[in-house]
Amino acid sequence: MPKNVTQKLIESHLLEGDMTPGQEIALKIDQTLTQDATGTMVMLELEAMELDRAQTEVSVQYVDHNLLETDFKNADDHLFLQSACRRFGLWFSRPGNGVSHPVHMERFGKPGKTLLGSDSHTCAAGSMGMLAIGAGGLEVALTIAGQPFHVKMPKVVGVKLTGQLPDWVSAKDIILELLRRLDVPGGIGKIMEYYGPGLDQLSAMDRHVIANMGAELGATTSVFPSDQAVKSFLDSQARAGDWIELLADPGAAYDEHIEVNLSELVPLIACPSSPGNVVPVSEVAGRKVYQCMIGSSANPGLRDFAIVAMILKDHPVHEDVSLDVNPTSRQILENMTRLGYLGTLIHQGARIHQAGCDGCIGMGQAPATHRISLRTVPRNFPGRSGTKEDLVYLCSPETAAASAITGVITDPRNLSMPYPKFEEPKTYILNTEALTPPPEDGSTVELVKGPNIASLPAFEPLPQSLAGPVLMKVGDNVSTDEIMPAGAKVLPYRSNIPEISKFTFSQLDESYYDRAMPYQLTGSLIVGGINYGQGSSREHAALAPRHLGVRAVIAKSFARIHWQNLCNFGILPLVFADEADYDIIDLNDSLELPNAKEEIQQGNTVTVVNKTRNATFFTRHTMTPRQVRMVLAGSVINLYKTGGSR
Repeated sequence: MPKNVTQKLIESHLLEGDMTPGQEIALKIDQTLTQDATGTMVMLELEAMELDRAQTEVSVQYVDHNLLETDFKNADDHLFLQSACRRFGLWFSRPGNGVSHPVHMERFGKPGKTLLGSDSHTCAAGSMGMLAIGAGGLEVALTIAGQPFHVKMPKVVGVKLTGQLPDWVSAKDIILELLRRLDVPGGIGKIMEYYGPGLDQLSAMDRHVIANMGAELGATTSVFPSDQAVKSFLDSQARAGDWIELLADPGAAYDEHIEVNLSELVPLIACPSSPGNVVPVSEVAGRKVYQCMIGSSANPGLRDFAIVAMILKDHPVHEDVSLDVNPTSRQILENMTRLGYLGTLIHQGARIHQAGCDGCIGMGQAPATHRISLRTVPRNFPGRSGTKEDLVYLCSPETAAASAITGVITDPRNLSMPYPKFEEPKTYILNTEALTPPPEDGSTVELVKGPNIASLPAFEPLPQSLAGPVLMKVGDNVSTDEIMPAGAKVLPYRSNIPEISKFTFSQLDESYYDRAMPYQLTGSLIVGGINYGQGSSREHAALAPRHLGVRAVIAKSFARIHWQNLCNFGILPLVFADEADYDIIDLNDSLELPNAKEEIQQGNTVTVVNKTRNATFFTRHTMTPRQVRMVLAGSVINLYKTGGSR
């Protein structure tokens, strides 16, 4: 039977289960990726699990998020991560070496392999024929320890690309078109596999743009074939020996189908404050711009910087605009310098920042209040930029460059110049100086812990019944950025759960922490709408509520990674059996789950009593028996220590 690329990747790594959509499967993981905003927790989890040595083929720890060293916290964490890599056997990518996703492609990604990362944009590596999935840090820790990765088998959506990209339209517009059609929950429970003649004009790094922002669709991952474009990329990185051809068989079938005629695309832009709020640039043209930002894991290739430099070659940045350029890797920065693109950007007024995530994660470059910021980043959730009242738009490098010149949102097709044509170099200056391999033996290495680093708290098993007030009730598509903010103020506490918990839900309600603390021991609940927990994989969005006493979240539906993170840390994720019951719960209503422990063991229905309203309603869970065991145990760490995590 003909197979698509996704089926080939899964079949070659399948350890348990069958490839029926909705059924849980277990996969062998070849590689892992962690970054410093989530990796500190992974290393603390490896310590709690008493791991001796990484069991994967390759595991890499990147420092790319928390680069601002305004006090000791981030610097101490960098030293901790370096010592943990030596102790547990991981590669270490030093601060300033670049964003994890493009660097991993440059140095470690291999067609045909599986990659699990504690960053939701790990799916970017699907651009080179990998099965690359973002997950919570604890799941990554388990795979580093040699455990399989469990996930419900997704549907495979075939995305056929036809036609030719018009001038001034690029890869970012392709993924924005899918977001325009499907919105942010449109890929939940699905893998997007790209095929068709339109692929021929997309380089491996163009495909990275699309695969990266598949996370914004809620997709489990995105998959591209490993073809001549991937071969050319690996050749340019002096890694020709790592290439294999991996194509869909002729006549391969898909569960669902989408076709995108590239010839019909126009420059697109996602308006505040959702990646799914997409319109043609022409519809919002003329709005005054304060900032344009180039870079991030969503547009990380040399081409994405070069095209901006080529557009700006004879046009300075408008006097009212800050053009911020974040090189995505040290290697990209060095090649920009060699080819003259960096000099052009500097000369025309761009501000050059260090290689890393920077403003994408709110680590500096926050825009002014109520001023428009155009960014080539993947997300524009409210406040993610570091400014609570932000107006962030997502767009292509072409649109950002055109707008930087004119000072207003500009359709790049209206520039009075021909579209620059960029050709990828056949060879790159390679830079591996800031990548450190692990020593052969790390058994004598001591973990370096600064005063801000706290070991993981204990996780008590699930009691027979749960009860408490509803201290947060939120609507649809609430992101983990809104549950646990990023940014320079919050992220330095990522290795200190008691401290970072003080910021829980602060984007939505600054009083939440003070209201939750009295119920830390007795318990409280959260009620959510559709797609609760979309966005970042950060497990702090589960850990911090758990620290504050949350033992159950009732929602209309959950985003995949956050749902699993709740299970990982012993928080019961429940969905309304009748969504109308959402409307009859008010903030501070007192809820009781009188038989929670018994009911999740016996079936999938859990009874909830609204004591305030003297009413009873029913919820359901979709946990597997394995996930039920981890919730009963209080966390998957507790389960791992007893040998029951599989």
